[in-house]
Amino acid sequence: MKRLTERQYQRHVSVTMLVYVASMVLVWPLARTTSGLGLKIALAAVPALPMLYVIALMARKVAQSDEFEQRIHLVALGVASAVLAALSLTGGLLAAAGAVPLDGSILIWVFPVMMVTYSLTRWWVITRRYGGSTECEQASVWSLPLRLLLVAALMGVVLLAAWWRGRLDDLSLGLLAGLGSSSLLLAVIESVRRWRRVRRERAGAPGTPQP
Repeated sequence: MKRLTERQYQRHVSVTMLVYVASMVLVWPLARTTSGLGLKIALAAVPALPMLYVIALMARKVAQSDEFEQRIHLVALGVASAVLAALSLTGGLLAAAGAVPLDGSILIWVFPVMMVTYSLTRWWVITRRYGGSTECEQASVWSLPLRLLLVAALMGVVLLAAWWRGRLDDLSLGLLAGLGSSSLLLAVIESVRRWRRVRRERAGAPGTPQP
């Protein structure tokens, strides 16, 4: 099997996550109004398909990595599992005691929380502990901000489409608005950070006149 590069992996995951959000907003709400059990199960399970694909991508990437990369993935997955287990235990105890009203819909957030924690931990281990970078090529220095801007733009398109079709409840509105605004904010922060880093590298390059 052909090795999956970091750029290909990030591109596939980004597109798949957008498909997941679109299916959650445009397809999954139909399960609430459908009377047939079979069709209700099929519509409710549609958003799970892109997430299963993401899991397969992660397994493929880890399997094709060297020992050092596998160690980083293992640490990131371990931290994500520990955080998710702690949140689940705390939430379960609060719900069982009647302190916080929780229902089965809270399970929707399990996988996104795990993915976010895994990504942040992996970034921290690579950049802070080992002093490396998640970018393999200098030419792709602006790839992450551009992807984040693309995510924010597509979130806006999905939001408008859902609003126009009248399938936008408070949960979907909060989900799309939160993801879109967060992606936009992260894109701005990453752009500023990387612009400053490029300036420092150019200022410190040999033969560059210093002021």
